[in-house]
Formats: sequence, C-alpha cells, structure tokens
Amino acid sequence: MGVPLRQQLTVGSYLIRQKLRGVKKYPLVLMLEPLFRCNLACAGCGKIDYSDEILDKRLSFEECMQAVDECNAPMVSIPGGEPLIHKEMPQIIAGIVARRKYVYLCTNALLLKKRIKDYTPSPYLTFSIHLDGMQEKHDASVCQEGVFERAVEAIKLALEKGFRVTVNCTLFQGEKPREVAEFLDYAMALGVEGVTIAPGFSYERAPQQDVFIKGKDVKNLFRGIFKIGKSRKWKLNHSSLYLDFLAGNQNYECTPWGNPTRNIFGWQKPCYLLADEGNASSFQELLDTTPWEKYGTVNNPKCASCMAHCGYEATAVEDMLKHPLKALLTSIRGPKTEGEMVPELKPRYINEKPLPTFSGIPIRVEMIDKNASA
Repeated sequence: MGVPLRQQLTVGSYLIRQKLRGVKKYPLVLMLEPLFRCNLACAGCGKIDYSDEILDKRLSFEECMQAVDECNAPMVSIPGGEPLIHKEMPQIIAGIVARRKYVYLCTNALLLKKRIKDYTPSPYLTFSIHLDGMQEKHDASVCQEGVFERAVEAIKLALEKGFRVTVNCTLFQGEKPREVAEFLDYAMALGVEGVTIAPGFSYERAPQQDVFIKGKDVKNLFRGIFKIGKSRKWKLNHSSLYLDFLAGNQNYECTPWGNPTRNIFGWQKPCYLLADEGNASSFQELLDTTPWEKYGTVNNPKCASCMAHCGYEATAVEDMLKHPLKALLTSIRGPKTEGEMVPELKPRYINEKPLPTFSGIPIRVEMIDKNASA
C-alpha cells in the first residue's frame, strides 16, 4: 500500500475512535471542491458543463476551513475543476496542514511548475497528479496533446523539491491489462509514492458517454492487471479489499457518507459523483436529510455501474475492521485473478412496483342537462 506508516496510524486510530463511540456514519475523506473551472476539457468529465456564472464561483478560504472543521475527517481531497487556478489555494492548503489533516491536492499539473513556489513540502501535503496512462492514452483522455509530458515534468520537479507525489489514474473503455501494467511500471520508475486507480464513473454531464467501462468488463480488466502485477512491486493507494472488489471478489454496497463533498453549491447529496440530487447547508444536515437508502448500485439506476473508490473505499475499510484476518490474507496474497467471481447483487429498483394509475379503476360518468335551472 502506497501510504506512509504515519498516515496509516493516524487514520487507523481515527477509525477505532469512531467504533468505540458507536458512530454509524462517519467521514473518512472530505472531498473539498472549491471550484469547477478547469484549464482542460476532458472527454469523461462533466464538471465544466456549467455556465460561466457558475464556473467563476469559488469557495473562500473561510468556507473551506469551516468545511474541514465541520466534517473533521482525517483526510481531505481537493479535486476540481483545477485547484491551482484558485488564488487562495496556497492559503487553503496551509490552513489544512496546520490542522494536521492529510491533504491530497488533485491537479492536472499544467500550472504546477509555475505555482510550486507557493507551497511548502510537508508530510501532510501530497500532490495527486492526474495521469490516465502513457502519453498517447493520457493526451487522448484529456483531449489535448502535450499534457502528459508537462505532467511528468511537474512530477519530477515536485519530487526534486521534496514533496509527496502520487498519481491519480482513471481507466476508460478500450484499456488493455498490459498497457495499464506498463503505465504502473512507469509510475513506479518515476518515484511517486503510489497510484490511485479506478474505473471512470459515467457522469451524466460528460460530453462523451461511450468512454466508460461497465459491468463485468471492469472486473475482467482489473483481474488482468492484477495477474500481471503479481510479479511487480506496484504501490497502490487503496486498501487490499477495495482492490479485491475491483477484481470481482467482494460484493459491496457503497458508503457515500464516507467521502462527503463540499462544493460551491453546499454539501452535495449523496456523493461527489451525482451532481443533481440536491445539496445541504451543513455536514450534519447532509447526514440527517439525505435519503441514503435510495442510492447505491442496487438501489438506483444512476449508480448501477459505479465502482469508484470515493464510494467503495470506505466500504472496504469498514469490512477490514470487521474482518481483519480476511483483509490481511488478501493483502499478502493479492486480489484473486482466477475462478468464479462473486454473484452480482440484484438491483432492488427492478422489483419496484409502478405507481398506481387510474387504469382499471371504475369511474362514474353523469350527463349534465345544460337547460336545467341552476
């Protein structure tokens, strides 16, 4: 696992405290999204499909700190948009680090060379740089040539200056296990701390809908990747049970409150990936008013193909706490890459009864004599 022991111990003690207190719904990672504006227009992302009025909005430093304190998760992920566009981002990062929260600043790295002087290396700060494969694959994914080279240059610069650096990789349609394995070998050779890897989620606002991998194809892809990986030393920023889930060996329902999202609209219901389900004005309101039972792969067709780590990593961690021996053995052996996969959970929404209609209900019809006196 590509996470320092110090961070593992901090998160582990946090999890134990929640269990001892009997807390049922607790956050693991705060998804802090201070803007939607980006300097790329990727095929699989719908974040920039808003009017300029929305894209010009920002969460202030004060609003970001309020969200961090209110949620109180041990880790903060700052996606976007492109966070480095935000003029207060250095101040926001410094505020989170001062609170001893582990923060992952997710960036496409196009601005990192120019802005890196605004940041100070810290065990609490990690630059999570977006790379969706080797040069041809990544540049096609972000719909712009030359981005891969600039991102790799920024990775080398950040490592040289003593920053923690990880790679954030999203897999789309047409991926081949050997190509992904080649990319993971390359990332390890760069010297990054680890790689976050997951199948892309089919955003409703994404300009291209045919780029997403779905169903059993996802599990077969990851089985192929992990089979090659048995002879490699990849550092993946995931729990062993989440990786086993990707390979089709665990049946999980998502834990959306494990990665709550605060963005320019408020606290997004139910998660980072579904943008049109409403918002809450506070984290507690998000917990109390979100109809959690209406979401997840078995409860909602919008969630049907989701296997993203922001929904399922927290579930895997919860399973690890309940079954530590299973987690340990999976960590040692790696995900199973052969044999039967666990049966997929049957969607409950398929069995939902349609709303009652007037069909079949007898209706009494009376003729009204217009000439009758009132």
